[in-house]
Amino acid sequence: MNDYRTPLKRSLGLGSAKDGTHHFAWQRITAISTGLSALWLLGMVLTMRSADYAYVHALVADPVNACVLVAFLLGMFWHAKLGLQVIVEDYVHTPLAATVAQLAIIFVCALAAIASVLAVLRIALGS
Repeated sequence: MNDYRTPLKRSLGLGSAKDGTHHFAWQRITAISTGLSALWLLGMVLTMRSADYAYVHALVADPVNACVLVAFLLGMFWHAKLGLQVIVEDYVHTPLAATVAQLAIIFVCALAAIASVLAVLRIALGS
């Protein structure tokens, strides 16, 4: 039997297609921001190759460097969360396992981001 339906008619009812572009855009934005801040941080790391603790502490405590480091950490963990979310959506087919994996990804990425940012703020604010 021939199927004379249009591609749109065949795809209706197969799920929402409203969130893919948003996710794609944020994945690219976080990749670009992380890449640019990583270049800045690479320059920082190269300047402290043979530096002592006081110099490295002062370098991280500088407000501009601390802001770039925080931006890098937030962008990196958000990008990681988005990428891992796509992997789970593509390869985990059991609904319960997918939900548990998604929640674990969110929890681990949020916890790591908070801990990292607090470490930078502790250095930058002098405690």
